[in-house]
Amino acid sequence: MKISIAIVIDENDNVATLLNDVKNGDIIILHGAQKGELKAEDDIPKGHKIAIFDIPKGGYVIKYGEVIGIATAQIKKGQHVHVHNLDSLRGKVL
Repeated sequence: MKISIAIVIDENDNVATLLNDVKNGDIIILHGAQKGELKAEDDIPKGHKIAIFDIPKGGYVIKYGEVIGIATAQIKKGQHVHVHNLDSLRGKVL
């Protein structure tokens, strides 16, 4: 187990961006608009998103204080947020 850092851009975000690769069980320290720590529930690559709160299926994924997508499955705090559980709104109108 190691300690890693993730950045939260906006106080309304429910995801953070990882600054390095993490393994399941690693401790993530949150910096930026929200402070705290959580445990990684998946192996997640550097630059990818980690859920900092539980996000229900159909719920909004928020980064930069903006909705960036919709959860296609329940996403638990500490899980990887990516194309396998996120329908991106890039290029779409809400």
